[in-house]
Amino acid sequence: MKPEEVRLFLADLAKAWPNAETELLYSDPFSLLVAVVLSAQATDASVNRVTPALFAKAPNPAAMVQLGDEGVGALIRTIGLWRNKAKNVVELSRQLLARHNGAVPGTRAELESLAGVGRKTANVVLNVAFNQPTVPVDTHVFRLANRTGLGRGKTVEAVEAALERRIPTDMIRDSHHWLILQGRYVCKARKPECWRCAATTPCLFPAKTERPVIKPPKNLTLV
Repeated sequence: MKPEEVRLFLADLAKAWPNAETELLYSDPFSLLVAVVLSAQATDASVNRVTPALFAKAPNPAAMVQLGDEGVGALIRTIGLWRNKAKNVVELSRQLLARHNGAVPGTRAELESLAGVGRKTANVVLNVAFNQPTVPVDTHVFRLANRTGLGRGKTVEAVEAALERRIPTDMIRDSHHWLILQGRYVCKARKPECWRCAATTPCLFPAKTERPVIKPPKNLTLV
């Protein structure tokens, strides 16, 4: 896409998702951080089913450490990789207490030093909790960026760099929510629903799918 097409594409997505925000349930930076860590290779919906009970028992790092690996695991065992995630959540809580007085840090380097926190998780926390202009790239954003031509690359890091370079400064922070929701619900992996996409004009996807044709039943009598 050309620079002017990038802005047009994102402006169309902004209209399609006017109130876009993360679908993870959270109340503060700590609960957001834990929820994002739990969401790795799991759906937001599956995470939202377990976090209310988890946060009711462990609303802060000290309580999470007190709950321990087994206590956390018992509450999150319906999501993928729950054993490893339980260990990471307890360990990152311990690290927050030891290094940051229990507060979630607001820099990428500090976040990535925590157990279970990679670049995407750090970017989500920086974007959502600290209003920083980051572009977290998950599988949905990676697919959409390459498919549409918004920002192509063979790796997550390459796509992130392309998006940060190409997206207008005033749109960077909000674009994360537009892109992830569009990728999750419209620009799907196997069957992209191009027929209901609000940004088809600048899109470079060569195999755009058309609106499905609904045929009337054979026994239907037209009057």
